Amino acid sequence: MNNIINSMNGLSIVMVVLIALVIFTVFKSVCIVPQGYKWVVQRLGKYQQTLEPGFSVIIPFVDRIAYKVTTKDIVLDIPSQEVITRDNVVIIANAVAYINIMRPDKAVYGIEDYEHGIRNLVQTSLRSIIGEMDLDNALSSRDEIKALLKQAISEDIADWGITLKTVEIQDINPSSTMQASMEEQAAAERLRRATVTRADGQKQAAILEADGRLEASRRDAEAQVVLAKGSEESIRLITAAMGDEEMPIVYLLGEQYIKSIRQLAESDNSKMVVLPADILNTVKGMVGDKLKV
Repeated sequence: MNNIINSMNGLSIVMVVLIALVIFTVFKSVCIVPQGYKWVVQRLGKYQQTLEPGFSVIIPFVDRIAYKVTTKDIVLDIPSQEVITRDNVVIIANAVAYINIMRPDKAVYGIEDYEHGIRNLVQTSLRSIIGEMDLDNALSSRDEIKALLKQAISEDIADWGITLKTVEIQDINPSSTMQASMEEQAAAERLRRATVTRADGQKQAAILEADGRLEASRRDAEAQVVLAKGSEESIRLITAAMGDEEMPIVYLLGEQYIKSIRQLAESDNSKMVVLPADILNTVKGMVGDKLKV
């Protein structure tokens, strides 16, 4: 009786072990791949297949999940580096690359570390592209650099089953020493322009001032001519009216004499003005003396 009981207990243990082994085997053979991932399966150390998202079955203890690769876009930050332009100027440049793994098997078996490889490839290509440009072109041609960079690395990473979605230039700036030199150059250029502008202003002001003096002199000359013509006409009219050769001259000289005396009287420096008692005879005497001479 005891032997039967012992046998039944042994069979029960074996059944439990077998059931547990079956459950474990089924568990090991079932794979549920989440969306956004692909799993790489190896069979006895060799690549077997790539599992797509969803339910899959593999051979337990023979197949194993070697790699779990994302199919989402991956953002790779490219570290900053010093780049020398064609005109021997050092600039600091960095970038960011957006990639997508299309063939996980090539990505994991084609290169040891695809992220590290892409970073180095972008840095090398960026140095080569900027090295063929002058400083001004490098600073103002981001779109051109981006297009050349994408073209340079797309074919290389395609061998790894990876697609380059886009690459962007984050920063491209001169080094700190070059920035200081550029600021000094810009300050000198601003000073030069200010000096030129100030000199042009002074030149124009001098020209305008000279033109003003010239115009004033021309108008003074014209005024003197007009006054002379007026005096001539006055003498002619007075001579025609008086019929005496001396009287017109005496009249005009007396008029000018009286005008001068009036101006002298109106002057601030004048304290006293003495007028001759007989202005007319005085003027005649002056004219007579001049005529005799």
